[in-house]
Amino acid sequence: MEFFKRYILKNIKLICFSVLSFTIFAIMFFLYEIPIGAITYPTILCLFIALVFIIFDYIKKLHIHNKLLEIQKLEPKLISNMPKTDNILEHDYQIIIKNLKQNIYNLETTKNKQYSDMIDYYTLWAHQIKTPITSMKLTLKNPSDTSKSQFQTDLHRIEQYVDMVLAFMRLNSEYSDYIFKEYPLDEIIKTSIKKFSHDFISKKIKLDYFPLNKLIITDKKWFSLIIEQLLSNALKYTQTGSIKIYCPHDQTLCIRDTGIGIKSEDIPRIFDKGYTGYNGHNARHSSGIGLYICKRISSNLKIKIKVASEYNKGTSVYLTFDQQEITPI
Repeated sequence: MEFFKRYILKNIKLICFSVLSFTIFAIMFFLYEIPIGAITYPTILCLFIALVFIIFDYIKKLHIHNKLLEIQKLEPKLISNMPKTDNILEHDYQIIIKNLKQNIYNLETTKNKQYSDMIDYYTLWAHQIKTPITSMKLTLKNPSDTSKSQFQTDLHRIEQYVDMVLAFMRLNSEYSDYIFKEYPLDEIIKTSIKKFSHDFISKKIKLDYFPLNKLIITDKKWFSLIIEQLLSNALKYTQTGSIKIYCPHDQTLCIRDTGIGIKSEDIPRIFDKGYTGYNGHNARHSSGIGLYICKRISSNLKIKIKVASEYNKGTSVYLTFDQQEITPI
């Protein structure tokens, strides 16, 4: 009954126009004294045809209405066949609905992928951070002359893991917190080196670095994260030798180590999320996230990052600045 009322209201203009037309014809025939019988049969025939048409149209619209009521109960991804229609506007609406359905599907797919990646990373992160925590517990149970040194190492590793997970969370944020200013490159590098000073000393790795005397336009916090991650990787995979930080070209910074290097077949994929390669399989603390984050941040900072490596001889990471595309605040 509700649909019938809505149908009548929707077609009320057409009904009123039809009634008005018949009334005008009847009045005109009456004024010109034309026998009423001349219009009786045509009028009845027209009314019958109109009634048949209205009934047919009503049944068709009712069928579409019931079909749409069934569709309303479905989730967007389950909506498949829309009712056929010969109405141009209804057809346009169906196209809009299909496009919206596809957009919803794409958004759900992206969100599910991000959620799955987040769960995978957090699971790995939880296992990773247990290692320094366990080490600190053992140090407390068996204190020695090197306890303070071990605590500093473990605490620094925990800080790294926390910074990494925070960076990973912010990468997919809809809001950017990048603040571009001009900074002395040496200031950022020295601050990052200081954080790893204990690692250099404990592993007896030589640091080959001299002031570069360069200014760059960047976001200090995010660029520092790149430098720290690259230094962390260099120290992780370097057992003897040195780490060199220098500028081979005017707009390029290089961090080179004498570590175990990267196999040639792994280099094309080292920036892929979760990819650890041959070295990662042999390193308990490798997550395959660090270089992925570096790549993402570098892209946002307009920095080109490139890796050159020779297995068992060392790795060089090149950061090339594209300062023309950045406007400082």
